[in-house]
Amino acid sequence: MRQIWKSFRALYFASLMMLIGSGLLSTYLALRLAADHVDSLWVGALMAANYFGLVLGGKIGHRLIARVGHIRAYSACAGIVGAAVLGHGLVDWLPAWLFLRVIVGLGMMCQYMVIESWLNEQADANQRGMVFSGYMIASYLGLVLGQLILVMHPGLGLELLMLVALCFALCLVPVALTRRIHPAPLHPAPMEPRFFIKRVPQSLSTVLGAGLIVGSFYGLAPLYASQQGLSTEQVGLFMGSCIFAGLLVQWPLGWLSDRYDRAVLIRSFAFSLALAALPLAIMPQVPLEVLFIAGFICSLVQFCLYPLAVAFSNDHVEGDRRVSLTAMLLVTYGVGASIGPLVAGVLMKLFGSQMLYAFFSFFALVLVWRIRPKAVTNLHQVEDAPLHHVAMPDNMTSSPLVACLDPRVDEQVVQDQMQNPVSTGPELESEPETETVTEAETDQPPQDPDTGRDPNVSEVRP
Repeated sequence: MRQIWKSFRALYFASLMMLIGSGLLSTYLALRLAADHVDSLWVGALMAANYFGLVLGGKIGHRLIARVGHIRAYSACAGIVGAAVLGHGLVDWLPAWLFLRVIVGLGMMCQYMVIESWLNEQADANQRGMVFSGYMIASYLGLVLGQLILVMHPGLGLELLMLVALCFALCLVPVALTRRIHPAPLHPAPMEPRFFIKRVPQSLSTVLGAGLIVGSFYGLAPLYASQQGLSTEQVGLFMGSCIFAGLLVQWPLGWLSDRYDRAVLIRSFAFSLALAALPLAIMPQVPLEVLFIAGFICSLVQFCLYPLAVAFSNDHVEGDRRVSLTAMLLVTYGVGASIGPLVAGVLMKLFGSQMLYAFFSFFALVLVWRIRPKAVTNLHQVEDAPLHHVAMPDNMTSSPLVACLDPRVDEQVVQDQMQNPVSTGPELESEPETETVTEAETDQPPQDPDTGRDPNVSEVRP
């Protein structure tokens, strides 16, 4: 691990600085609007705009990197993001802030792409898991430190925007000064939405639900805490402890995921989230101790849903489609994270701040209803399933190129599909959709002659 840290410390530092700035900016904007008594709808809209920019950057980033190269693309985007951050201090017109948030999200997605493809280029095949873990730790740690800045600097003046811009300036340094040759440009992974909707519908439902919940958390939890009477320092501590819970739970989650049925785990964690969020959902005013404890427990559970869904979907998709699967999961998560803050913001405006956690509880129950382990048949489970669980950052801190770092994805497949998409795309598109068979499409499902039960384990119907 020490050798890995020494080899990749520059890129880890760049990721750390980016996420410190991003985490601080999201919380600062929510608290700034709360101090100005702006409707929670606008707070949710700003976070939705950020996620829309992230999804949009997933397409634009590839073209930019292919056109000007990794270092120039990263430097240009870091400069644009820094300028957009300072733009929030130059204008108070909220529609302009929405546009600036889209620009920030788009630019950061391009930066993620550069760092992730660079990490993959430098990592040996037997190191990719450790390299990926270090990247995830740097990402979550950056988000936590961004919140703790509010504890040391509770004022909501323009100084915080300057600190965010400073972080994006500093993240330029290790990339701009590298002596390594930048990696070859990668093309967008082929998207096959109809195939994945048929093959892994329950996994996509979980990713969509995780986007709704986690996107709303990042955008509106600071506003919720502020409306509960917490000071700026306390809001920073609350957000920091909740995000730290997301990092803390990843390794115990991996142990559980490798030993128990993942569909059962998703349903169990969703039900646990519904219960954990209930006290905060029904109490208009929550004592400080209860708020921190319940918020920490909710975060422990809510940050489990996305990595479990990724692992579950990889169990039922062949290796040559996992690059496409990663892109599909990103788009699905981004759609949920764009819609969630808007809907939750409207509910908070109409019925009070506690509706944020009522929103969490409701959609957690939707997932309990939607995820049905007994409805899973056994058609498309890969031979080595369950695959080894990999701790995953949420898609606020990663791009479609995270597939390059995921040790579950064969490195040669990544190179074939993302460097020479023309040669592989038609093969993917030509595969018949009838490969996925549901019970409704057959007169009789396959049965084991000894037990009379379906021997397959593929996720094929809700």
